[in-house]
Amino acid sequence: MSGLLNDTVMRYLLVAIVLLPLLGSAAALLPAPPGLKGRGPEQAVLRHGVTVTGAVLLLSIALAAGFDRDDPARMQATTDVSWIPALDTRIHLGVDGVSLPLLVLTALLTFLCAVHAYYRGPAGARASSGSAASAAEAAGSPDSAGSAHSAKGYVALLLLLEGGTLATFAVLDLLLFFLAFETVLIPMYFLIARWGGEGRERAAWKFILYTLLGSVVMLLGLLLLGLRGGTFDMVALATDNGSSIGHTTQLIAVLAVGIGLAVKTPMWPLHSWLPDAHTAAPTTGSVLLAGVLLKMGTYGFVRIALPIAPDGMLTLAPYLAAFAVAGIVYGSLACLALARSGAGGDLKRLIAYSSVGHMGFVLLGIATLTPTGVNGALFANVAHGLITGLLFFLVGAVKERYGTADLDRLAGVSGGALYGRAPRLGGLLAFAAVASLGLPGLAGFWGEMLTLFGAFRPAEGLSRPAFLVFMSVAAFGTLLTAAYLLVVVRRVCMGDGPDGGEAAPAVFTDVRGHEFAAWTPLVVLTVLAGLWPAVLLGLTDPAVQTLLTGGSR
Repeated sequence: MSGLLNDTVMRYLLVAIVLLPLLGSAAALLPAPPGLKGRGPEQAVLRHGVTVTGAVLLLSIALAAGFDRDDPARMQATTDVSWIPALDTRIHLGVDGVSLPLLVLTALLTFLCAVHAYYRGPAGARASSGSAASAAEAAGSPDSAGSAHSAKGYVALLLLLEGGTLATFAVLDLLLFFLAFETVLIPMYFLIARWGGEGRERAAWKFILYTLLGSVVMLLGLLLLGLRGGTFDMVALATDNGSSIGHTTQLIAVLAVGIGLAVKTPMWPLHSWLPDAHTAAPTTGSVLLAGVLLKMGTYGFVRIALPIAPDGMLTLAPYLAAFAVAGIVYGSLACLALARSGAGGDLKRLIAYSSVGHMGFVLLGIATLTPTGVNGALFANVAHGLITGLLFFLVGAVKERYGTADLDRLAGVSGGALYGRAPRLGGLLAFAAVASLGLPGLAGFWGEMLTLFGAFRPAEGLSRPAFLVFMSVAAFGTLLTAAYLLVVVRRVCMGDGPDGGEAAPAVFTDVRGHEFAAWTPLVVLTVLAGLWPAVLLGLTDPAVQTLLTGGSR
Protein backbone atom coordinates (compact mmCIF):
# COMPACT_ATOMS: atom_id res chain seq x y z
CA MET A 1 0.00 0.00 0.00
CA SER A 2 1.50 3.30 -1.09
CA GLY A 3 1.57 6.41 1.04
CA LEU A 4 -1.60 8.49 1.11
CA LEU A 5 0.10 11.90 1.38
CA ASN A 6 2.64 13.61 -0.83
CA ASP A 7 6.21 14.25 0.25
CA THR A 8 5.67 17.92 1.08
CA VAL A 9 2.77 17.21 3.43
CA MET A 10 4.71 14.38 5.05
CA ARG A 11 7.70 16.67 5.57
CA TYR A 12 5.57 19.29 7.28
CA LEU A 13 3.92 16.63 9.42
CA LEU A 14 7.26 15.38 10.76
CA VAL A 15 8.53 18.90 11.43
CA ALA A 16 5.30 19.71 13.28
CA ILE A 17 5.56 16.50 15.34
CA VAL A 18 9.04 17.48 16.53
CA LEU A 19 8.40 21.19 17.07
CA LEU A 20 4.88 21.21 18.53
CA PRO A 21 5.83 19.71 21.94
CA LEU A 22 8.71 22.18 22.26
CA LEU A 23 6.45 25.14 21.47
CA GLY A 24 3.78 23.72 23.78
CA SER A 25 6.37 23.44 26.56
CA ALA A 26 7.19 27.13 26.26
CA ALA A 27 3.49 28.06 26.08
CA ALA A 28 2.76 26.12 29.28
CA LEU A 29 4.90 28.61 31.20
CA LEU A 30 2.87 31.62 30.01
CA PRO A 31 0.54 33.33 32.54
CA ALA A 32 -2.38 31.41 31.03
CA PRO A 33 -2.20 28.70 28.36
CA PRO A 34 -3.64 30.24 25.17
CA GLY A 35 -7.22 29.35 24.30
CA LEU A 36 -7.88 27.03 27.25
CA LYS A 37 -10.04 27.50 30.32
CA GLY A 38 -10.80 25.41 33.36
CA ARG A 39 -12.20 25.60 36.87
CA GLY A 40 -8.80 26.92 37.92
CA PRO A 41 -5.39 27.74 36.50
CA GLU A 42 -4.04 24.27 37.30
CA GLN A 43 -6.80 22.54 35.37
CA ALA A 44 -6.26 24.88 32.44
CA VAL A 45 -2.56 24.11 32.13
CA LEU A 46 -3.16 20.35 32.52
CA ARG A 47 -5.76 20.61 29.76
CA HIS A 48 -3.11 22.37 27.68
CA GLY A 49 -0.86 19.34 28.14
CA VAL A 50 -3.62 16.97 27.00
CA THR A 51 -4.38 19.17 23.99
CA VAL A 52 -0.79 19.43 22.78
CA THR A 53 0.05 15.75 23.30
CA GLY A 54 -3.26 14.79 21.68
CA ALA A 55 -2.43 16.93 18.65
CA VAL A 56 1.02 15.33 18.41
CA LEU A 57 -0.58 11.88 18.56
CA LEU A 58 -3.01 12.75 15.75
CA LEU A 59 -0.16 14.10 13.63
CA SER A 60 1.81 10.90 14.29
CA ILE A 61 -1.14 8.77 13.21
CA ALA A 62 -1.47 10.91 10.06
CA LEU A 63 2.26 10.43 9.39
CA ALA A 64 1.86 6.67 9.81
CA ALA A 65 -1.16 6.66 7.50
CA GLY A 66 0.77 8.58 4.85
CA PHE A 67 3.89 6.45 5.17
CA ASP A 68 4.69 4.45 2.02
CA ARG A 69 4.57 0.93 3.37
CA ASP A 70 5.64 -0.45 -0.01
CA ASP A 71 9.10 1.05 0.55
CA PRO A 72 9.72 1.25 4.33
CA ALA A 73 13.50 1.12 3.90
CA ARG A 74 13.48 4.55 2.23
CA MET A 75 13.78 7.64 4.40
CA GLN A 76 10.50 9.49 4.06
CA ALA A 77 9.20 12.90 5.17
CA THR A 78 12.77 14.18 4.92
CA THR A 79 13.94 17.70 5.71
CA ASP A 80 17.57 18.55 5.01
CA VAL A 81 18.82 22.13 5.50
CA SER A 82 22.21 23.51 6.45
CA TRP A 83 22.72 24.30 10.14
CA ILE A 84 26.45 24.69 10.92
CA PRO A 85 28.31 24.79 7.57
CA ALA A 86 31.76 24.80 9.18
CA LEU A 87 31.05 21.36 10.67
CA ASP A 88 28.93 20.17 7.75
CA THR A 89 26.13 19.71 10.28
CA ARG A 90 22.59 19.82 8.92
CA ILE A 91 19.06 19.81 10.26
CA HIS A 92 18.22 16.47 8.72
CA LEU A 93 14.96 14.75 9.66
CA GLY A 94 13.29 11.64 8.30
CA VAL A 95 11.54 8.39 9.22
CA ASP A 96 11.73 4.83 7.97
CA GLY A 97 10.35 1.49 9.13
CA VAL A 98 12.69 1.45 12.12
CA SER A 99 11.85 4.87 13.58
CA LEU A 100 8.15 5.23 12.67
CA PRO A 101 6.80 2.73 15.28
CA LEU A 102 8.88 4.40 18.01
CA LEU A 103 7.56 7.84 17.05
CA VAL A 104 3.95 6.67 17.31
CA LEU A 105 4.67 4.78 20.56
CA THR A 106 6.20 7.93 22.11
CA ALA A 107 3.26 10.10 21.06
CA LEU A 108 0.75 7.56 22.42
CA LEU A 109 2.38 7.03 25.82
CA THR A 110 2.95 10.76 26.37
CA PHE A 111 -0.70 11.51 25.58
CA LEU A 112 -1.85 8.82 28.02
CA CYS A 113 0.45 10.28 30.69
CA ALA A 114 -1.03 13.74 30.09
CA VAL A 115 -4.54 12.30 30.48
CA HIS A 116 -3.48 10.58 33.72
CA ALA A 117 -2.07 13.86 35.06
CA TYR A 118 -5.23 15.74 34.09
CA TYR A 119 -7.43 13.48 36.20
CA ARG A 120 -5.05 12.60 39.03
CA GLY A 121 -2.88 15.73 39.20
CA PRO A 122 0.86 16.01 38.44
CA ALA A 123 1.81 14.11 41.61
CA GLY A 124 -0.81 11.38 41.42
CA ALA A 125 1.63 8.78 42.66
CA ARG A 126 2.30 10.71 45.83
CA ALA A 127 -1.25 10.26 47.05
CA SER A 128 -0.01 6.94 48.35
CA SER A 129 1.85 8.66 51.15
CA GLY A 130 -1.42 9.02 52.94
CA SER A 131 -1.06 12.65 53.97
CA ALA A 132 -3.84 15.10 53.32
CA ALA A 133 -1.50 17.48 51.57
CA SER A 134 -0.29 14.79 49.22
CA ALA A 135 -3.79 13.66 48.45
CA ALA A 136 -4.91 17.19 47.73
CA GLU A 137 -2.00 17.77 45.41
CA ALA A 138 -2.53 14.43 43.68
CA ALA A 139 -6.16 15.26 43.03
CA GLY A 140 -5.26 18.58 41.51
CA SER A 141 -7.05 20.57 44.18
CA PRO A 142 -7.01 24.33 43.53
CA ASP A 143 -6.47 24.79 47.27
CA SER A 144 -3.02 23.15 47.15
CA ALA A 145 -0.32 25.71 47.76
CA GLY A 146 1.38 26.60 44.52
CA SER A 147 -0.57 23.93 42.60
CA ALA A 148 -0.89 26.09 39.48
CA HIS A 149 2.86 26.71 39.37
CA SER A 150 3.44 23.01 40.02
CA ALA A 151 1.18 22.09 37.09
CA LYS A 152 2.91 24.58 34.79
CA GLY A 153 6.30 23.12 35.56
CA TYR A 154 5.03 19.57 35.19
CA VAL A 155 3.37 20.14 31.80
CA ALA A 156 6.34 22.12 30.48
CA LEU A 157 8.73 19.31 31.46
CA LEU A 158 6.45 16.60 30.09
CA LEU A 159 6.24 18.34 26.70
CA LEU A 160 9.98 19.04 26.62
CA LEU A 161 10.59 15.37 27.35
CA GLU A 162 8.26 14.37 24.52
CA GLY A 163 9.91 16.79 22.09
CA GLY A 164 13.40 15.53 22.88
CA THR A 165 12.37 11.89 22.55
CA LEU A 166 10.57 12.43 19.25
CA ALA A 167 13.56 14.36 17.91
CA THR A 168 15.88 11.49 18.88
CA PHE A 169 13.90 9.12 16.67
CA ALA A 170 13.57 11.61 13.80
CA VAL A 171 16.99 13.30 13.40
CA LEU A 172 19.55 11.96 10.93
CA ASP A 173 22.62 13.92 12.00
CA LEU A 174 25.03 12.64 14.65
CA LEU A 175 25.36 15.96 16.48
CA LEU A 176 21.61 16.59 16.39
CA PHE A 177 21.07 13.06 17.67
CA PHE A 178 23.35 13.79 20.62
CA LEU A 179 21.55 17.07 21.41
CA ALA A 180 18.14 15.41 21.25
CA PHE A 181 19.42 12.47 23.28
CA GLU A 182 20.60 14.85 26.01
CA THR A 183 17.46 17.02 25.94
CA VAL A 184 15.40 14.37 27.72
CA LEU A 185 17.73 14.10 30.72
CA ILE A 186 16.91 17.42 32.39
CA PRO A 187 13.09 17.11 32.30
CA MET A 188 13.23 13.53 33.55
CA TYR A 189 15.57 14.60 36.37
CA PHE A 190 13.10 17.26 37.56
CA LEU A 191 10.06 15.00 37.13
CA ILE A 192 11.68 12.53 39.52
CA ALA A 193 13.19 15.09 41.92
CA ARG A 194 10.06 17.29 42.18
CA TRP A 195 7.13 14.89 41.81
CA GLY A 196 8.65 11.58 42.87
CA GLY A 197 8.14 9.68 46.09
CA GLU A 198 10.46 8.67 48.89
CA GLY A 199 14.15 8.86 47.98
CA ARG A 200 13.42 10.95 44.90
CA GLU A 201 16.37 13.34 45.23
CA ARG A 202 18.94 10.56 45.50
CA ALA A 203 17.31 8.66 42.64
CA ALA A 204 17.23 11.77 40.43
CA TRP A 205 20.91 12.53 41.07
CA LYS A 206 21.85 8.93 40.37
CA PHE A 207 19.91 9.03 37.11
CA ILE A 208 21.49 12.25 35.88
CA LEU A 209 25.04 11.34 36.87
CA TYR A 210 24.99 7.91 35.23
CA THR A 211 23.42 9.14 32.01
CA LEU A 212 25.56 12.28 31.73
CA LEU A 213 28.79 10.36 32.25
CA GLY A 214 27.71 7.84 29.63
CA SER A 215 26.80 10.65 27.26
CA VAL A 216 30.24 12.25 27.53
CA VAL A 217 31.84 9.02 26.37
CA MET A 218 29.21 8.63 23.63
CA LEU A 219 29.92 12.14 22.30
CA LEU A 220 33.57 11.24 21.81
CA GLY A 221 32.56 8.20 19.78
CA LEU A 222 30.10 10.19 17.65
CA LEU A 223 32.72 12.84 16.93
CA LEU A 224 35.21 10.14 15.96
CA LEU A 225 32.74 8.59 13.51
CA GLY A 226 31.80 11.94 11.99
CA LEU A 227 35.34 13.27 11.63
CA ARG A 228 36.79 10.04 10.23
CA GLY A 229 33.78 9.46 8.01
CA GLY A 230 33.93 12.99 6.60
CA THR A 231 30.35 13.88 7.53
CA PHE A 232 27.94 13.80 10.45
CA ASP A 233 25.04 12.80 8.20
CA MET A 234 23.79 9.44 9.45
CA VAL A 235 22.29 8.40 6.11
CA ALA A 236 25.51 9.10 4.19
CA LEU A 237 27.59 7.29 6.82
CA ALA A 238 25.22 4.32 6.84
CA THR A 239 25.27 4.11 3.03
CA ASP A 240 29.07 4.10 3.15
CA ASN A 241 28.74 1.14 5.58
CA GLY A 242 32.03 1.86 7.31
CA SER A 243 34.20 1.54 4.18
CA SER A 244 35.94 4.88 4.82
CA ILE A 245 36.52 4.21 8.54
CA GLY A 246 39.32 1.88 9.62
CA HIS A 247 38.72 -1.16 11.78
CA THR A 248 40.52 0.24 14.83
CA THR A 249 38.59 3.51 14.57
CA GLN A 250 35.31 1.60 14.28
CA LEU A 251 36.20 -0.50 17.30
CA ILE A 252 37.00 2.53 19.48
CA ALA A 253 33.93 4.41 18.25
CA VAL A 254 31.54 1.50 18.86
CA LEU A 255 32.98 1.00 22.32
CA ALA A 256 32.56 4.69 23.19
CA VAL A 257 29.12 5.09 21.63
CA GLY A 258 28.03 1.72 23.00
CA ILE A 259 28.85 2.66 26.60
CA GLY A 260 26.65 5.74 26.40
CA LEU A 261 23.82 3.81 24.76
CA ALA A 262 24.20 0.88 27.17
CA VAL A 263 23.71 3.17 30.19
CA LYS A 264 20.41 4.42 28.76
CA THR A 265 19.25 0.93 27.64
CA PRO A 266 20.10 -0.11 30.52
CA MET A 267 22.60 -2.94 30.12
CA TRP A 268 23.94 -4.93 33.06
CA PRO A 269 26.10 -3.88 34.95
CA LEU A 270 25.38 -0.23 34.02
CA HIS A 271 21.77 -0.55 35.13
CA SER A 272 21.94 0.35 38.84
CA TRP A 273 20.37 3.80 38.36
CA LEU A 274 17.17 2.28 36.94
CA PRO A 275 15.53 0.57 39.97
CA ASP A 276 15.97 3.67 42.15
CA ALA A 277 14.67 5.98 39.41
CA HIS A 278 11.59 3.82 38.76
CA THR A 279 10.81 3.34 42.44
CA ALA A 280 10.97 7.06 43.21
CA ALA A 281 9.43 8.40 39.99
CA PRO A 282 5.76 9.37 39.76
CA THR A 283 3.56 7.06 37.71
CA THR A 284 3.89 9.09 34.53
CA GLY A 285 7.66 9.31 34.96
CA SER A 286 7.92 5.52 35.28
CA VAL A 287 5.72 4.97 32.23
CA LEU A 288 7.79 7.28 30.03
CA LEU A 289 11.11 6.09 31.42
CA ALA A 290 10.33 2.45 30.69
CA GLY A 291 8.13 2.98 27.66
CA VAL A 292 10.25 5.32 25.54
CA LEU A 293 13.49 6.54 27.17
CA LEU A 294 15.04 3.07 27.41
CA LYS A 295 14.31 2.62 23.68
CA MET A 296 16.60 5.51 22.80
CA GLY A 297 19.65 3.43 23.71
CA THR A 298 18.74 0.36 21.66
CA TYR A 299 17.59 2.57 18.78
CA GLY A 300 21.05 4.16 18.74
CA PHE A 301 22.67 0.74 18.35
CA VAL A 302 20.47 -0.05 15.32
CA ARG A 303 20.60 3.39 13.71
CA ILE A 304 24.26 4.27 14.33
CA ALA A 305 26.49 1.38 15.41
CA LEU A 306 25.19 -1.37 13.10
CA PRO A 307 25.31 0.44 9.74
CA ILE A 308 28.09 2.99 10.34
CA ALA A 309 30.66 0.78 12.09
CA PRO A 310 29.83 -2.83 11.11
CA ASP A 311 33.37 -4.15 11.60
CA GLY A 312 33.54 -2.71 15.11
CA MET A 313 30.14 -4.24 15.93
CA LEU A 314 31.28 -7.62 14.58
CA THR A 315 34.25 -7.61 16.96
CA LEU A 316 32.27 -6.49 20.01
CA ALA A 317 29.03 -8.42 19.32
CA PRO A 318 29.96 -11.51 21.41
CA TYR A 319 30.74 -9.30 24.41
CA LEU A 320 27.47 -7.39 23.94
CA ALA A 321 25.61 -10.70 23.81
CA ALA A 322 27.33 -11.93 26.98
CA PHE A 323 26.36 -8.81 28.89
CA ALA A 324 22.83 -9.09 27.48
CA VAL A 325 22.23 -12.64 28.72
CA ALA A 326 23.83 -11.78 32.06
CA GLY A 327 21.26 -9.00 32.34
CA ILE A 328 18.43 -11.38 31.46
CA VAL A 329 19.35 -13.80 34.23
CA TYR A 330 20.31 -11.11 36.75
CA GLY A 331 17.10 -9.15 36.23
CA SER A 332 14.97 -12.28 36.56
CA LEU A 333 16.75 -13.48 39.71
CA ALA A 334 16.45 -10.03 41.27
CA CYS A 335 12.71 -10.08 40.53
CA LEU A 336 12.35 -13.55 42.05
CA ALA A 337 14.13 -12.36 45.18
CA LEU A 338 11.82 -9.34 45.46
CA ALA A 339 8.70 -11.40 44.78
CA ARG A 340 9.22 -14.01 47.48
CA SER A 341 7.34 -13.72 50.76
CA GLY A 342 9.13 -11.80 53.50
CA ALA A 343 11.53 -10.01 51.13
CA GLY A 344 9.72 -6.69 51.48
CA GLY A 345 9.97 -6.06 47.74
CA ASP A 346 8.44 -2.99 46.11
CA LEU A 347 6.26 -3.79 43.09
CA LYS A 348 7.58 -0.81 41.11
CA ARG A 349 11.15 -1.86 41.83
CA LEU A 350 10.38 -5.39 40.70
CA ILE A 351 9.05 -4.16 37.35
CA ALA A 352 12.14 -1.97 37.00
CA TYR A 353 14.38 -5.01 37.39
CA SER A 354 12.20 -6.87 34.90
CA SER A 355 13.07 -4.16 32.36
CA VAL A 356 16.76 -5.05 32.76
CA GLY A 357 15.90 -8.58 31.69
CA HIS A 358 13.59 -7.61 28.84
CA MET A 359 16.03 -5.10 27.41
CA GLY A 360 18.65 -7.84 27.61
CA PHE A 361 16.66 -9.68 24.93
CA VAL A 362 16.72 -6.55 22.79
CA LEU A 363 20.51 -6.28 23.11
CA LEU A 364 20.94 -9.99 22.36
CA GLY A 365 18.91 -9.61 19.17
CA ILE A 366 21.09 -6.69 18.07
CA ALA A 367 24.26 -8.64 18.91
CA THR A 368 23.32 -11.44 16.50
CA LEU A 369 23.83 -8.99 13.60
CA THR A 370 21.14 -10.87 11.65
CA PRO A 371 17.88 -9.53 10.18
CA THR A 372 15.95 -12.03 12.31
CA GLY A 373 17.63 -10.97 15.55
CA VAL A 374 17.48 -7.23 14.87
CA ASN A 375 13.82 -7.44 13.83
CA GLY A 376 13.16 -9.32 17.06
CA ALA A 377 14.94 -6.59 19.00
CA LEU A 378 12.85 -3.85 17.39
CA PHE A 379 9.64 -5.82 17.96
CA ALA A 380 10.59 -6.41 21.60
CA ASN A 381 11.29 -2.68 21.94
CA VAL A 382 7.74 -1.77 20.96
CA ALA A 383 6.18 -4.64 22.92
CA HIS A 384 8.09 -3.68 26.08
CA GLY A 385 6.92 -0.08 25.72
CA LEU A 386 3.27 -1.13 25.50
CA ILE A 387 3.33 -3.81 28.20
CA THR A 388 5.60 -2.15 30.76
CA GLY A 389 3.84 1.17 30.26
CA LEU A 390 0.59 -0.60 31.12
CA LEU A 391 2.20 -2.32 34.11
CA PHE A 392 3.40 0.95 35.60
CA PHE A 393 -0.02 2.53 35.12
CA LEU A 394 -1.58 -0.44 36.92
CA VAL A 395 0.96 -0.45 39.75
CA GLY A 396 0.36 3.28 40.21
CA ALA A 397 -3.36 2.57 40.54
CA VAL A 398 -2.74 -0.22 43.05
CA LYS A 399 -0.41 2.01 45.08
CA GLU A 400 -2.97 4.80 45.10
CA ARG A 401 -5.73 2.51 46.35
CA TYR A 402 -3.78 0.57 48.98
CA GLY A 403 -1.37 3.32 49.96
CA THR A 404 1.63 1.06 49.29
CA ALA A 405 3.43 -0.92 46.60
CA ASP A 406 5.13 -3.23 49.11
CA LEU A 407 4.44 -6.81 48.03
CA ASP A 408 4.28 -8.22 51.55
CA ARG A 409 1.76 -5.59 52.63
CA LEU A 410 -0.31 -6.04 49.46
CA ALA A 411 -0.35 -9.82 49.87
CA GLY A 412 -1.14 -9.58 53.58
CA VAL A 413 -4.14 -7.25 53.40
CA SER A 414 -7.08 -9.06 55.02
CA GLY A 415 -9.78 -9.50 52.38
CA GLY A 416 -7.91 -7.08 50.15
CA ALA A 417 -6.81 -9.26 47.23
CA LEU A 418 -7.45 -7.53 43.93
CA TYR A 419 -9.62 -10.27 42.44
CA GLY A 420 -12.06 -9.83 45.33
CA ARG A 421 -12.07 -6.04 45.75
CA ALA A 422 -11.29 -4.82 42.22
CA PRO A 423 -11.71 -7.68 39.74
CA ARG A 424 -11.20 -5.51 36.64
CA LEU A 425 -7.99 -4.03 38.02
CA GLY A 426 -6.81 -7.49 39.06
CA GLY A 427 -7.67 -8.92 35.64
CA LEU A 428 -5.74 -6.16 33.87
CA LEU A 429 -2.72 -6.71 36.10
CA ALA A 430 -2.80 -10.45 35.36
CA PHE A 431 -3.15 -9.72 31.64
CA ALA A 432 -0.14 -7.38 31.65
CA ALA A 433 1.89 -9.94 33.62
CA VAL A 434 1.23 -12.82 31.21
CA ALA A 435 1.93 -10.49 28.27
CA SER A 436 5.25 -9.55 29.89
CA LEU A 437 6.26 -13.19 30.37
CA GLY A 438 5.84 -13.76 26.62
CA LEU A 439 2.56 -15.69 26.35
CA PRO A 440 2.00 -16.71 22.69
CA GLY A 441 -0.66 -14.57 21.06
CA LEU A 442 0.43 -11.40 22.86
CA ALA A 443 3.04 -8.83 21.88
CA GLY A 444 5.72 -9.99 24.32
CA PHE A 445 6.10 -13.36 22.59
CA TRP A 446 7.43 -12.45 19.15
CA GLY A 447 10.37 -10.26 20.08
CA GLU A 448 11.86 -12.85 22.42
CA MET A 449 11.21 -15.71 19.99
CA LEU A 450 12.84 -13.92 17.05
CA THR A 451 15.79 -12.98 19.23
CA LEU A 452 16.33 -16.63 20.15
CA PHE A 453 16.06 -17.63 16.48
CA GLY A 454 18.66 -15.00 15.62
CA ALA A 455 21.02 -16.31 18.30
CA PHE A 456 20.52 -19.86 17.00
CA ARG A 457 22.12 -18.85 13.69
CA PRO A 458 24.13 -15.62 14.17
CA ALA A 459 25.81 -13.61 11.43
CA GLU A 460 28.82 -14.94 9.57
CA GLY A 461 31.99 -14.25 11.49
CA LEU A 462 30.41 -14.84 14.90
CA SER A 463 30.97 -18.00 16.91
CA ARG A 464 27.87 -20.14 16.61
CA PRO A 465 28.72 -22.36 19.64
CA ALA A 466 29.03 -19.23 21.80
CA PHE A 467 25.69 -17.88 20.59
CA LEU A 468 24.04 -21.25 21.15
CA VAL A 469 25.12 -20.93 24.77
CA PHE A 470 23.75 -17.39 24.87
CA MET A 471 20.48 -18.64 23.37
CA SER A 472 20.18 -21.39 25.98
CA VAL A 473 20.83 -19.00 28.87
CA ALA A 474 18.29 -16.52 27.46
CA ALA A 475 15.71 -19.29 27.07
CA PHE A 476 16.28 -20.22 30.73
CA GLY A 477 15.67 -16.55 31.52
CA THR A 478 12.18 -16.80 29.99
CA LEU A 479 11.36 -19.53 32.54
CA LEU A 480 12.57 -17.32 35.39
CA THR A 481 10.46 -14.47 34.01
CA ALA A 482 7.36 -16.64 34.04
CA ALA A 483 8.14 -17.76 37.59
CA TYR A 484 8.39 -14.33 39.20
CA LEU A 485 5.46 -12.82 37.30
CA LEU A 486 3.16 -15.69 38.27
CA VAL A 487 4.27 -15.29 41.90
CA VAL A 488 3.40 -11.58 41.70
CA VAL A 489 -0.04 -12.30 40.23
CA ARG A 490 -0.76 -14.92 42.90
CA ARG A 491 0.31 -12.68 45.78
CA VAL A 492 -1.22 -9.38 44.65
CA CYS A 493 -4.35 -10.60 42.88
CA MET A 494 -5.18 -13.57 45.13
CA GLY A 495 -3.42 -12.66 48.37
CA ASP A 496 -1.44 -14.99 50.60
CA GLY A 497 -1.52 -13.21 53.94
CA PRO A 498 -3.01 -14.71 57.11
CA ASP A 499 -6.59 -14.01 58.07
CA GLY A 500 -6.96 -10.94 60.19
CA GLY A 501 -3.99 -9.20 58.59
CA GLU A 502 -3.72 -5.53 57.79
CA ALA A 503 -7.14 -4.03 57.08
CA ALA A 504 -8.02 -3.18 53.49
CA PRO A 505 -9.00 0.42 52.68
CA ALA A 506 -12.61 1.19 53.55
CA VAL A 507 -13.20 3.03 50.27
CA PHE A 508 -11.94 1.06 47.31
CA THR A 509 -12.85 1.63 43.67
CA ASP A 510 -12.29 -0.58 40.69
CA VAL A 511 -11.08 0.77 37.34
CA ARG A 512 -12.30 4.34 36.84
CA GLY A 513 -13.61 5.70 33.57
CA HIS A 514 -10.53 7.72 32.68
CA GLU A 515 -8.28 4.80 33.61
CA PHE A 516 -10.25 2.48 31.35
CA ALA A 517 -9.96 4.98 28.49
CA ALA A 518 -6.20 5.41 29.03
CA TRP A 519 -5.34 1.73 29.42
CA THR A 520 -7.56 0.27 26.68
CA PRO A 521 -5.28 1.36 23.77
CA LEU A 522 -2.32 -0.40 25.40
CA VAL A 523 -4.33 -3.59 25.92
CA VAL A 524 -5.70 -3.57 22.36
CA LEU A 525 -2.30 -2.91 20.79
CA THR A 526 -0.70 -5.66 22.91
CA VAL A 527 -3.26 -8.14 21.55
CA LEU A 528 -3.09 -6.89 17.96
CA ALA A 529 0.72 -6.96 17.87
CA GLY A 530 0.62 -10.51 19.22
CA LEU A 531 -1.95 -11.76 16.72
CA TRP A 532 -0.70 -9.85 13.65
CA PRO A 533 3.06 -9.39 14.07
CA ALA A 534 3.46 -9.00 10.32
CA VAL A 535 2.08 -5.47 10.51
CA LEU A 536 5.10 -4.30 12.51
CA LEU A 537 7.63 -6.69 10.97
CA GLY A 538 6.55 -5.57 7.51
CA LEU A 539 7.78 -2.09 8.42
CA THR A 540 11.01 -3.03 10.15
CA ASP A 541 12.33 -5.92 8.04
CA PRO A 542 13.10 -4.06 4.78
CA ALA A 543 14.67 -1.20 6.73
CA VAL A 544 16.79 -3.62 8.79
CA GLN A 545 17.92 -5.47 5.64
CA THR A 546 19.06 -2.16 4.16
CA LEU A 547 20.82 -1.00 7.34
CA LEU A 548 22.76 -4.26 7.61
CA THR A 549 23.85 -4.30 3.98
CA GLY A 550 24.42 -0.68 2.99
CA GLY A 551 22.51 1.95 4.91
CA SER A 552 19.19 3.69 4.43
CA ARG A 553 18.29 5.07 1.03
